[in-house]
Amino acid sequence: MAERQRIGLREVRALPPGGEIWDAAVPGFGARRRTGSAVSYFVMFRTAEGRLRRYTIGRHGAPWTPEQARDKAREVLTEASKGGDPAAEKKARRTAATVAELCDAYWADAESGNLMTRRRAPKKASTLLSDKGRIDKHIRPLMGRMKVAAVTAADVQAFMRAVTEGKTAGRSKTGNKRGLSNVRGGRGAASRTVGLLGAIFTYAVRKGMRTDNPVHGVVRPADGRRERRLSDDEYAALGTALCAAATSKVWPAAVAAARFLALTGWRSGEVLALRWAEADLVRRAATLADTKTGRSMRPLSHAACDVLCGLLHGSDLVFPPTRGKGHMSGFRSLWARIATQGGLPPDVTPHVLRHSFASVAADIGYSEPTIAALIGHQGHTITSRYVHSADAVLLAAADAVAIRIAELMGEASKDAAVIELNRSGREYEAPCQPSKPP
Repeated sequence: MAERQRIGLREVRALPPGGEIWDAAVPGFGARRRTGSAVSYFVMFRTAEGRLRRYTIGRHGAPWTPEQARDKAREVLTEASKGGDPAAEKKARRTAATVAELCDAYWADAESGNLMTRRRAPKKASTLLSDKGRIDKHIRPLMGRMKVAAVTAADVQAFMRAVTEGKTAGRSKTGNKRGLSNVRGGRGAASRTVGLLGAIFTYAVRKGMRTDNPVHGVVRPADGRRERRLSDDEYAALGTALCAAATSKVWPAAVAAARFLALTGWRSGEVLALRWAEADLVRRAATLADTKTGRSMRPLSHAACDVLCGLLHGSDLVFPPTRGKGHMSGFRSLWARIATQGGLPPDVTPHVLRHSFASVAADIGYSEPTIAALIGHQGHTITSRYVHSADAVLLAAADAVAIRIAELMGEASKDAAVIELNRSGREYEAPCQPSKPP
């Protein structure tokens, strides 16, 4: 070891390439110049197991001066004297997982079905698609390089502001031939993405990557969703649009799906995934095995049954796509064509039909539990767990709401008398006979 001397600016500047000096005031503290002009400070210490460790403090210059480096060396030696290993801890911090790596682990477990929702079921494909978009478009660009253990509530607040202000907004091509992703940002995107970020950090806590969730306590803005409903004039325009689409080149199954949405208030994904095996036209009920809220039984009004009876059994799906065997992936663009023919504004989406159905039901005077049963909201009462078939009350409600919506759309409504269940619950007269498979 070279002769000890107090390290100062003059000693550091005089170091030759490959030279090394040791401090006389703090044992183990030194400075070294490699082949270039940079000088780095370091300190040597022994662990509790007797192993010799070298801790690199940093390069000479801002922020490290000889005095600052000497103070840091004292801190390292104090920590080592208490049984710690500052060098190992520094290496662990340097190699710790980033937020991007955390997102990769979270996504892999979610995609494989290992992450359960509040209903103790794996996330659905549509939810996974939304999660992936928020991770790739917002979380990775803004927080991907940050260390998981280093993220603070202030970082989450800054992330939320950045998404709200549109700093991640942009347009990019997708994997599809003509696909285009348009990321806008805003309050709604920020709120929902921070919600996902909270779930990701909860996952990190469970995996032992940190002890707390930095998203907890961060106040999110309202998601910006507007509970839009159709006015009477817009319902009339929708009726005109459906009639015009039925005589134009719009795919007939898409027109029928749009009409079914208006008359039932279902989610568009539930309608497009509906299979003939799930629809019992005799009992006027549909049993959906897998919805956003789990297994769900829905009463079918006479008007909804009439829509189904007008379709052919050419596929397992009630509303098949124009080609192929999957779901009708182009329904959104087909809906846009239908809406355009009626002069409906662009903000009238299939989800607006769902909210409008619930609003019409409330206008008529039905209670929230009844409306929830009609459209498949998650039940919050104990009795909702035991409802397995449509009873006369729900059928009457479904008929009443559908009749009112048909009237608003300018369609002649039928008198839909409710046929009550007998004790066995099986004495329904079929409202129609659906077409047989060809």
